[in-house]
Amino acid sequence: MSPTNCLASGVLAPNRAAAASAAMTALEGLLILTGVLSNDLKPGLPYHRAMTSTPPDAQPIVPLKQDAGIIALVGLAHASSHFAHLLLPLMFPVFMKEFGLSYSEVGLLMTTFFVISGFGQAGAGFVVDRLGARPLLLAALAIFAAASVAASMVTGYTGLVLVAALAGLGNATFHPVDFTILNQRVSAPRLGYAFSAHGLTGNLGWATAPLFFAGISSAFNWRTAYLAAALMYVGILLLMVLQRDKIKTQIAVVHPDQPLEHSMAFMKLPVVWWCFGFFLLSTMTMAVVQSFSVSILRAMHGVSVEAATLTLSAYMLCGALGMLVGGFAATRVASSDRVVALSMGSAALLLVLCGTGMLGGTLTMVVLASTGFAVGIGGPSRDMMIKKATPQGATGRVYGMVYSGLDTGLAVAPVLFGTLMDRGWYGATLMAAALAMSLSVLAAVGVGRRSRL
Repeated sequence: MSPTNCLASGVLAPNRAAAASAAMTALEGLLILTGVLSNDLKPGLPYHRAMTSTPPDAQPIVPLKQDAGIIALVGLAHASSHFAHLLLPLMFPVFMKEFGLSYSEVGLLMTTFFVISGFGQAGAGFVVDRLGARPLLLAALAIFAAASVAASMVTGYTGLVLVAALAGLGNATFHPVDFTILNQRVSAPRLGYAFSAHGLTGNLGWATAPLFFAGISSAFNWRTAYLAAALMYVGILLLMVLQRDKIKTQIAVVHPDQPLEHSMAFMKLPVVWWCFGFFLLSTMTMAVVQSFSVSILRAMHGVSVEAATLTLSAYMLCGALGMLVGGFAATRVASSDRVVALSMGSAALLLVLCGTGMLGGTLTMVVLASTGFAVGIGGPSRDMMIKKATPQGATGRVYGMVYSGLDTGLAVAPVLFGTLMDRGWYGATLMAAALAMSLSVLAAVGVGRRSRL
């Protein structure tokens, strides 16, 4: 049974607890079968909690199934947030036709989404550290459901802007929430696999959204598709409520003798801003591939729309496969920054090869898709690198701040690289993306050096 069917059962079946249990069993089994959680890890490992005063030898025993359940819940939540990234873009052609909008107007919708998400993410980390991750996760899912309902009722551009703002607000909480739960509740030796599953499920959320909206829109209409999305989010919300004990986190304890500026002290650490820069630069490259790769392939090599679109899909799938492999690398290699630098450096070289135009259409598509695999391998080690750079008791704040660099990159990259595309400099656009990726390698090395000080 798929996670979606399990969620539907949780909404419709009279025994919601039984349906939730079935959903969790399916998700846990998927994680173990795909190798995200390794069966050779034995039970009896302690929680990894940055916020606990309990001595390590007094911490409870954690069986594999418990870790798997937590990772499955966080992965499902992360998939739902990536699904929300495409709530509006998938319907851009419909909106342009029905409401008479231009490309710049629909593009501004995503700028609105990511600007609000970026600012909100930086602030959400503070709330997570003060209130815990669970309240914000439940609130975000409710916001996504509300945004989907609102999208089903829009009658013009103003309504779409409000939907984009609402969805961006919901998206703002996920990275500080997700990583706070994983870092506190998952056993330390399994964190690499947890980060791998987190990235993998995010890609699956992106992959599911087009099928979801295309299928329901063709069978009914686009407004019904949004109502179905709202029902999906309600189902996920109910599942999280039923499994709420698994997503509970400890809150930061502020001692009376600590100065008032203590909660902001982490922003004085250079390593935090190196992490922010890394996410900003590496995400700009991803934004180029997502936004312009189809147009670049068609212009440089005359490939069909179908082939170019398939290349983008292959890039995403290769990225998911790379994250699966990267989970083992993150667990077994102590120097996370070096894994990140090697994977991102390889991706930059592959982009340079594509930008030269010397490979021809078919080989360029293969190499461009392979870039996703290289980037994906570094994903879990990237998250482990941020964890090592995070001061104790500031998980939500640090992850919120540095991951806001991701939203910033997604917001500014289309504008910056779009100028090169407008001039017809298609190869130069890929070269510029490779340069941004190369600079992210330097940022990763900077993070690693400062984390070891």
